[in-house]
Amino acid sequence: MKRKLTAVSTLHYVRLVYRSILLILLLIEYFVFRFRAGPEITVSLEENPVPLYITCGVFVFEMILRFFPSRFESPGCQKQFRQNYIKSGKTEIVIQDNNATVLVLLLWITFNLIFGALRMAGIFDDGIMILLCGAYSVCDMICILFFCPFQSWFMKNKCCSTCRIYNWDYAMMFTPLFFVRRYYAWGLLALSFALLIRWEITFYRHPERFSEQTNDYLKCQNCTEKLCTHKKQLHSLWKQVEQQTAGRIRFLKK
Repeated sequence: MKRKLTAVSTLHYVRLVYRSILLILLLIEYFVFRFRAGPEITVSLEENPVPLYITCGVFVFEMILRFFPSRFESPGCQKQFRQNYIKSGKTEIVIQDNNATVLVLLLWITFNLIFGALRMAGIFDDGIMILLCGAYSVCDMICILFFCPFQSWFMKNKCCSTCRIYNWDYAMMFTPLFFVRRYYAWGLLALSFALLIRWEITFYRHPERFSEQTNDYLKCQNCTEKLCTHKKQLHSLWKQVEQQTAGRIRFLKK
């Protein structure tokens, strides 16, 4: 049975669209800088600061919202709040393998240290680091809406609602900004790390809120996203396209 997009899912698609547009605009700006002797991205952004302020303002607004309960946010990040803790009556707290969490952290740090080393060596510039952030922001929405390698390959969690590292997203997204010496870059990075630290403190103080065994808020019937339904519909559509394509190929070969 087909299900309409929920308000939370719709907002995810809106974020995917405007983050994709932002990435395209940044790529164009970087192309102009590299091949047409234009100013570097940071210089160009600072010469016309209005789009820069709007973009930073949007991300700051999104991160600030994460500090408070909201019905327009995913249960994945809302489970940290006391008002979303619905006691199941069970006392056994089951959380995804913490070793996988540490592995994801180490991989991400190593991966970005390589880019950072290339930046410090002068092979990459600030533009590349900002483009990485733009690419990460789009990949973040792809992970939520379509396919998440962290979920499938490492965490093995049921869905985003039970994700142990859901609120790491902004810190991961803005990691390359550590190597961009601009006040707005470090401001975004600092706020994203404040969000991550708050998440981790809550996790270690109240792990019962993060476990589906002890928190009924994380049960499927209480989900406000229903993204698993849409993912199944997309996978079904993709299979239909593959079958139709294979049928046409067989027809043409006859």
